[in-house]
Order: sequence, then C-alpha cells, then structure tokens
Amino acid sequence: MRRRDFLGTTAAAGLAALAGPALAQSERRRVLRFVPQADIVGLDPVWTPTYPTRDHAFAVYDTLYGQDAQFRAQPQMVEGAVTENDGKLWRLTLRPGLKFHDGTPVLARDCVASIDRWSKRDSFGQALLERTDELSAADDRTIVFRLKRPFPLLPDALGKMYPRLPVIMPERLARTDPFRQVSEVVGSGPYRFKADERVAGARLVYERFADYVPRANGAVEGTAGPKVAHFDRVEWHIIPDPSTVMAALSNGEVDWWWAPDADLLPVMRRNRALDVRIADPTGQIGTLRYNHLTPPFNNPAIRRAVLWAINQEDFMTAVVGQDTTLRRHDVGYFCPETPYASTVGMEPLTAPRDPARARRALAEAGYRGEKVVVLGPTDIANLRAIAEVTADTLRRIGMDVDYQSMGWNALVQRRFKTEPVEQGGWSVFATFWSGLDQFSPAGHVFIRGNGQGAGPGWPTSARMEEIRTSWLDAPDAASQKRIADQMQLQAFEDVPYVPLGQAFNATAYRRDLTGMLSVIPAFWNIRRA
Repeated sequence: MRRRDFLGTTAAAGLAALAGPALAQSERRRVLRFVPQADIVGLDPVWTPTYPTRDHAFAVYDTLYGQDAQFRAQPQMVEGAVTENDGKLWRLTLRPGLKFHDGTPVLARDCVASIDRWSKRDSFGQALLERTDELSAADDRTIVFRLKRPFPLLPDALGKMYPRLPVIMPERLARTDPFRQVSEVVGSGPYRFKADERVAGARLVYERFADYVPRANGAVEGTAGPKVAHFDRVEWHIIPDPSTVMAALSNGEVDWWWAPDADLLPVMRRNRALDVRIADPTGQIGTLRYNHLTPPFNNPAIRRAVLWAINQEDFMTAVVGQDTTLRRHDVGYFCPETPYASTVGMEPLTAPRDPARARRALAEAGYRGEKVVVLGPTDIANLRAIAEVTADTLRRIGMDVDYQSMGWNALVQRRFKTEPVEQGGWSVFATFWSGLDQFSPAGHVFIRGNGQGAGPGWPTSARMEEIRTSWLDAPDAASQKRIADQMQLQAFEDVPYVPLGQAFNATAYRRDLTGMLSVIPAFWNIRRA
C-alpha cells in the first residue's frame, strides 16, 4: 500500500472538524482555518521550544518587545524604556490598558515573574539574568533591571521570536516550576485559547480577545507593530496526510497550510486559487545532533570523523528536490547571509566528500562497532527525509546503525533520555532550526557547550562557553564578528552538531487572504479580502 493511501485512511481525525455543510459565506469571513506543520507537543512556550508551540504562543501571549523585519527589537507591551547609570539601570514602562484573558490587568510584577521563569530555561535569558543584580517591579507599570554591567542586548532578549519565548503570563502561573508546564493557558495576546474545544491530535481553537489593545503605531513586521486580529476565530486542523491537506486547501475547506511538502509545490503553484511563497527568508537549517553522553559520540574524534562523510547537498535535495532555489549547501554554524556567517574552518564540510577518509578517521578515533541509534519521525516529511539520509550516511562509513521510527511527539520525548542505547537511549537525531535561531551567538542553542543546560545532546565545552561570554560582552560589531568566527572554529573542534544545509520552505494559502507576514505564522494583520 502506498504511504499516502495509508495515511489517507488515518486522516479522519484531522478532518472530523471539517465535516458537515460548507461554511456560510458570512461565517467563513470570520473564521481562519490553518494547518500547522505538526501537532503541538505542549502548550507552554517556556517548557518546550518546538515551533508549533511557538506559533500557538504568539497568538495567545504577548512579549515586552517584538522584532521587526530586520530583527531589531521594537517596543511591544512596553510604552518605552529609559537607561541610567551608564546603562546599568533600565526602567521599562508598560503600555496602559493591557489585560489578561482572565480579565485581570497586566502588572509589572506579572512581567517580573514571567521573565524570571523564562530565564531559567532560555539561553539568552540566562545571559541576561547572569548580568542582573536585581529585577523588580517599582510600581504596577514599571519593571526595573539593575545590572552588574551594561547589557545593550536587553531588548533583544525580551523580544526574541525564536523558542523559548519570553511571554508574559499572570504571576500566579509564572510561579510554576519552569520544568513543568503551566496548568492554564492565560495570556494577553490578540487571541484567547479555547481549551474546551481542543481535540488532541485533531484541532485547536482560538477566539479573538475583544479586550486586546494593539500598539498605536509602528510598522507591522515580524512580531512588531500593531497586532490587529481581523478574524473572530482561528482553527488549527491537524491533518497528517499531505494530499488530503492539498485537496482541502484547493476546495476552500482550509485557508492556509504552513508547510506543504516540496513535491506538491509545482501543482499548487498552478492553482489560481492559491498563493505559494517562501515562508521564512532565513530558511531552515538542518542539524545532526549527537548524544555527547554515550558511546560512540561521546568521543569528539568520532564526531569529527563523520564530518568528512556529510554531503549537505544530498540532505537538502532529499528535503526539497532538485529546485536549487529552495536549498543551499556549504552552510556553517551561523545562518548564511547574516552578519555572523563565516567560511572559517569549513573544509571538513566543503572539501570533496570522502567516505573512505571518514572510515579511516573512525577507526583511528577508536570506533569499535558500537550500535548507533538514529531516531526518525514518521509524520513530518522533511525531518523524516534527513533522518533517512543520516542513517544511510552512517552505514556507508561502517557504523552499526539501528534506525528507529516513531511519531514526532514521541521522538521529542525520547530525546530527553540520557541512558545508553541498550536502555532505551539514542545516539543521534536530525532536526531543523529556523535560520533566525542561528542568527547570532546569543540565541544559538545548539552551539552551546554548557552540558545539561544545552538540552538534548548535552555537549560540554568550557572553551565554547568562554568565547560566547566574550561575545555577549563585546564592545562593538567588529569585535562581535571576530569572536563569532572563533566560535565557528571551536565548533568544528567540539562538533556539538553537524550543519546539514539550508532549505527554504514554502507556505500556501487561499488567494483571498491578505496581510500575510513573514518568518512565523502570525494570525494578526491577516484578513480575507
């Protein structure tokens, strides 16, 4: 049986909410039906860094700052900020009229508790709090940072749009242990989450929050500017079969598909009812993440040996096909065409591919046939593709590969296991990060060397952490660029992960939708013409 025939029989859960008569035209104008890349693993954007959770969070929550199209921090919940004492004292003033979905006002103490919780899980947040002597609420609308030394990146930290998010929630929820999910979804964003209408694995529903107060000015770009919700209701429909989603989009049963399969794009581009465009100009960076705690990848020489077998073009072709406008190779440890992208140290990835050299290097490094468990998801096409190429690449250089397939949600949970493979652990998994996540050393999670704090894979490198700290404290852009080059050189020595190339994902939506923003699926500004 063909894969899509089989998945078509399992799509009933995702389509159940679409059954019945077509929406009346007046109702259709008020409802936006969206198909995300995958189901949500968790509803708490501090607890999990997954992209569907990020997209859910930006509908429900708001942040003190946003980011514009140039990824510059812009005031969002804050009306403004003043600095004193040579940049070591910051006073942030909240806009008036902000309100949570439970009807309570947004107060400075809610923000303080939210920042404190987020900073315990987020790399950029940890850097901010390490430089903070005191974080307090001077009154209901004033947040005060007393810093140990100047930190001009403070607005960038509080306005980041890549996971984990510095969202603001009520103090009673923000006091939740950051390693546990909050018990309720209560934000102050443009949409309110309808927990009573959620159907696990099939549907999530959001309702326009009538008391939301958008900013009065600013360009609507990224997560910055006025967030005006034009739809009364946004429905997420989880439909596992790509052909079924394409049919539903073509028929007007859904309005927007965030991440169509690349092999369906030519057909969709010929459909006059649809618009198809690149969703995120920074693309998606493929990453091969090692488990640094267990053999064989606890050996850095073995991690380095694999580099010589990695063909980034093979990985990205498996994801997007032969269309060279949708893929890029020769990708290093920072997003291409951004200020910190560099060619230093790139030979192990850009020299002619040499599997024989990789096999020799493996033997010299001490590889003795240990089993390598490769985790591969069954339900996200691009992740499945790079997982399968990973397994094939490692087999070709003589590694004993055990490829284990599972749903993405199960894989997300599995990768937290630190036990040896004989006890249910893992050796390697492949995933994608938005290029925005690898834009700068501040938020680049996978390049970290802080052990348990680095997340699944758990690389430890005191030298990498030292270099990163010097970047955070660098006095100017030239110094930051020079230090970022040092980070890339160190990454090729430590190999916390392997860059697999860059893919550009398209998004597809009904042509009667206007006001679509870039980078993330934003549910404000968009309307039906």
